[in-house]
Amino acid sequence: MNSDLQSLYPSPSYSYSKQIQSDMATPALLTALDCLGHVHLIIGSGPLAASRAAKSTEVGASPIVLARSTSEIHYTLSKRIEDGTVKWIQKEFQDDDLQMLGRPEVDNVVDAVFVTKGPKSSQSSHISTLCRRLRIPVNVTDAPNLCTFTLLSTHTDGPLQIGITTSGRGCKLSSRIRREIAASLPPNFGQTVERLGTIRRRIWEEDHATEMAVDPTPEIEDEEMQNQKHTFNTLIQPTDTSPSISRTRRLRWLSQICEYWPLRRLASITNSDISAILSAYTNSTIDTAPLTPRTVDSRITSPLGTMTLAGSGPGHPDLLTRATHSAIQTATFILADKLVPSPVLDLIPRRTPIHIARKFPGNAEAAQEELLHLGLAALKRGEHVLRLKQGDPYLYGRGAEEVYFFRRNGYQARVLPGVTSALSAPLFAGIPVTHRSVADQVLICTGTGRKGAAPDPPAYNKSMTVVFLMALHRLGSLVESLTVRPESDSSGGAEAGGATKPLWPKETPCAVVERASCPDQRVIRSTLEHVCEAVEEEGSRPPGLLVLGWTCEVLHRSGGQRWVVVEGFRGLDCVMGADEGLDVVRAMGKLDVGEVGDRGEDLGVGQVVAGRKDLAI
Repeated sequence: MNSDLQSLYPSPSYSYSKQIQSDMATPALLTALDCLGHVHLIIGSGPLAASRAAKSTEVGASPIVLARSTSEIHYTLSKRIEDGTVKWIQKEFQDDDLQMLGRPEVDNVVDAVFVTKGPKSSQSSHISTLCRRLRIPVNVTDAPNLCTFTLLSTHTDGPLQIGITTSGRGCKLSSRIRREIAASLPPNFGQTVERLGTIRRRIWEEDHATEMAVDPTPEIEDEEMQNQKHTFNTLIQPTDTSPSISRTRRLRWLSQICEYWPLRRLASITNSDISAILSAYTNSTIDTAPLTPRTVDSRITSPLGTMTLAGSGPGHPDLLTRATHSAIQTATFILADKLVPSPVLDLIPRRTPIHIARKFPGNAEAAQEELLHLGLAALKRGEHVLRLKQGDPYLYGRGAEEVYFFRRNGYQARVLPGVTSALSAPLFAGIPVTHRSVADQVLICTGTGRKGAAPDPPAYNKSMTVVFLMALHRLGSLVESLTVRPESDSSGGAEAGGATKPLWPKETPCAVVERASCPDQRVIRSTLEHVCEAVEEEGSRPPGLLVLGWTCEVLHRSGGQRWVVVEGFRGLDCVMGADEGLDVVRAMGKLDVGEVGDRGEDLGVGQVVAGRKDLAI
C-alpha cells in the first residue's frame, strides 16, 4: 500500500489499538486504609450487607446498618447485631444521615458508605451523588460508575495482605488470581513478614540509639518507590569504617536479602537468627554476612519427614483412591490398622517397613499411643510416613486426633479420603440407603462409645436408614436398646418436652454386612427380632456393620424367612448392560428365597445359602 492510500485509509490495526485505549479504564490508586474506629454506613440488610458488615468489623470499623424494621435481616448479620458488633438503625435512609451518624471528631460525617441495593435502585444513584458532593467514599454494588472506591479480593496472613482488583471488568477473575498468588507463597509466609519486620524495627531502633550520624533518614518502604537508589548494591567492605556506612550496613543487608533471596529461603529464617543478625556488623573487622544463603538452604534441603493419613476403603484394593495407592507406593514407613485386609497390604512394596496396630480388647489405647510415637520417631528420621486406616480417616477413624497429635509436634499431616464402608457396604449388599418414598435420611452411628460405653440409640423413624459401625460385638444389647423401653421409662415417664422416644418395631428389616467387598463377604438379611439369633448361629466374621431400616427390603424381600445368608462378593467382576441390570432388579423383587438360592450365581450376588426354610417355624 502506497503512502497516499495510507493517509486516506488509516491502518486497521492502528484504529483498533486506539479503540482499545479509549475503552481501558484509568488505573485506580491502590492504598491500604487504616479504618480503626471509623464509622461505615451500610444501606441494606441482605447477604451483601452482611458481607460488608463482616469486612468492616474485621478491619476495626464500626458498621451501622440502615434498614426498616420490617426488612428481612440476613442470619449472619442478625447474629452480629445481637452480639453488638453491628448497630442496626431501623429506618429508611435520609440525606442527613451522612452528616449525623459519624464520629464527633470529624463533625459526625460518616467515613464510608456501602449501598447494597444495586444499580437499578434510584436510591443508589441519589446516595452516590450526595456522597460525591460531600467527598465521602461510596461503594454501590454492581455499579462501578457510581463508586468512588471498590473492595479488593484480599488474601490476609498476619501482617501480609494481598489485594487484587480487575476494576469491575474481570467477573470472578480477581478471586481466581488471588487464590493463584496465595497458593504460590510458602506456607505461613505472614510469619516471615512479621519476623523480618521485627529485625528491621530493632535495627532501626539500635541505630537511632547509637547516634552514629546526624538524625538518620528513614528508609522508604519498597511499596513507595519504583527503583532502588544507585548505592543499593554497593559492596560493603570489611575495611569500611565510616560512621555512615556502619550505621546503614545491617539495614542495607536486610533490604538486599528481601529483594534478592527466594521467598522459600526467606521463609526459612527462624527466630534464633534474629539475634545473629542484630549482633552482626557491630565492629569494623566483620568479614562475613550475619546469615549466609548456604546456612539457610541447608535447612530447606535437609530431610524432613512427611505424614499422610489415608483411608484404605472397605477392603477391595480396586476401591483405593489413586492418591492413596500412590502414597502406599512412595511411603518409606507404614503404620496400618489391624483390620486393613491383606489384599490392600499386598500392594505395599517389600522394601517398605510396616507396623500393624496391636489392637485387641483392653489394649486399644496403648496400641494407639504406640502407633503415634512410632510415627513421630519415623518423622524425626526424615521418613515419609503413611498411616493407613480402614474406611475413611475422619469417620470413626480417630483421624482428627492423629492430625492434632502430629501438628502439636511440628508436623502437618496430609489427609486422603477413603471410600467409607458405611455407604459402600450397604451398596455391595444390594441395599440403597435412600430410596424414593422409602427413606430420605441416612444416619451413621457407632455402636461403641468412648471407653466402650454404649451410646444413646436413635429414635425410630420409618423414613430413615441407620448404619451402625463397630456394633456387632454388642449386637444383643444394641437391639434391646432399640426395641425395649428402659425400666426407668416403663412407668410412663417421658423425655424432655413430654415426648417419649419411639421404639423400633421388631419386624424392622436389617442386614449384617461383614467383610464388605472382600472375596469372603457375607450378608445376613433378617429383622431386629431374629438378627441376634442369626449371628449367634452363623458366627462372626469381622469387620462388619449393621444396616437398619426399610430400604433393606427394596431389592431383597425376606420371603417369610427369619434370615437369609448370602456368601461371596462379585460386585466388581461382572459388568452387565442397562437392560440386563433392570431384569436383575425385577427378578430380585419377584423371586422368593428358594428361587434366589437357585439363581443367585446368575444374578451376580454371590452364593445364597439355601436350606433356611427349615428354620422358619
